[in-house]
Amino acid sequence: MKIAILSRAPRCYSTTRLREASIARGHAVDVLDTLDFALQVEKESPDLYYRGKPLGEYDAVIPRIGTSITFYGAAVLRQFEQMGVFALNPSHAVTVSRDKLRAVQVLSRRDIGIPATAFVWRRADVMSAIERVGGPPVIIKLIEGTQGIGVILAESADMAVTIVETLQSAKQNVLIQKFVAGSRGRDLRALVVGGKVVAAIRRTAKGQEFRSNLHRGGRATRVELDEEYARAAVHAAQILGLRVAGVDILEGSDGPQVLEANSSPGLKGIETTTGVDVAGAIVEHVEQRVLFPETDLRKRMTATKGYSVAEFPVSPASPLAGRTIAGSGLSARDIVVLQINRGGIVIPNPNERRTLLAGDRLLCYGKLLALRSLAPERGRRRPGEAARGPDR
Repeated sequence: MKIAILSRAPRCYSTTRLREASIARGHAVDVLDTLDFALQVEKESPDLYYRGKPLGEYDAVIPRIGTSITFYGAAVLRQFEQMGVFALNPSHAVTVSRDKLRAVQVLSRRDIGIPATAFVWRRADVMSAIERVGGPPVIIKLIEGTQGIGVILAESADMAVTIVETLQSAKQNVLIQKFVAGSRGRDLRALVVGGKVVAAIRRTAKGQEFRSNLHRGGRATRVELDEEYARAAVHAAQILGLRVAGVDILEGSDGPQVLEANSSPGLKGIETTTGVDVAGAIVEHVEQRVLFPETDLRKRMTATKGYSVAEFPVSPASPLAGRTIAGSGLSARDIVVLQINRGGIVIPNPNERRTLLAGDRLLCYGKLLALRSLAPERGRRRPGEAARGPDR
């Protein structure tokens, strides 16, 4: 297999480790500077040029796209995708996760803990936004930032207003976010690869610093996440469409609070602290996905006229709640349950003895008219009942 690694820093730890892991598993690998690409867009012929020459063929691309070049990097990655090359993290997932506001908006649609967050434009709205997220102290955060840069703790409402005004005057968009006091100076970083946590660390800030990033002198220790926290990390990565992600989580009094998911997580801190071969796990996942590429299930299964794929919730009032699949009457209506999502845990290909519970989300295939009869009544959607589809 031939792998391209998009990176502007070929000698940095993460890029070096990914290259070494690829070679160790028998693959050819090239580290390519993201800004040295040129895109050629023509009818039925998307193409890429690297340093003025047509790009050779690759089976997969691993993006290591820095914050400062997100737009161009995503465009290059998107061109690889249009050329049929497997991208470890899809371009749309990179752009969504990199925008902190958009990411938290997408996460808010699902049953996953996130700190209360506000985004305002007018100065007159700042005070009320601070109160809505729980009052001071609050975190002021740039929408795009990394390694703790652009994250400020405002101890008072007046200080928060001043900081927001100053940043907005510099044409910076900022978020106002609840400060989770119980996690002051520490957080968890979970490295998710292919739908599972392969390594996790707890980061603790140095001295009075409230940011726990290792680049700011933080200390890391290895941890084994309990099921609730591991599920939150995996769920966040899946919601944002990331196959590989460094998910940052605060330990709140009411459970895990997902801060963000990094699409190009650094590997040095987590590998040296845990001893886990994260780079090897990433390359192994690339192998699996290239060998067994994704199939657009909805497109394939809706090719038969009159049939479709749909996802719908099982409400407490639903006649399905508390019944087994066999006793639900779904099969008699020519409906097959393909998957159950239960609190972030996916149960694929459930057998007929499986009991359906209130709160489950069912992915089903069957006659379109029968599926429509199962859909909840339209109206204003409740949180967690938004239409499910990939964020673009």
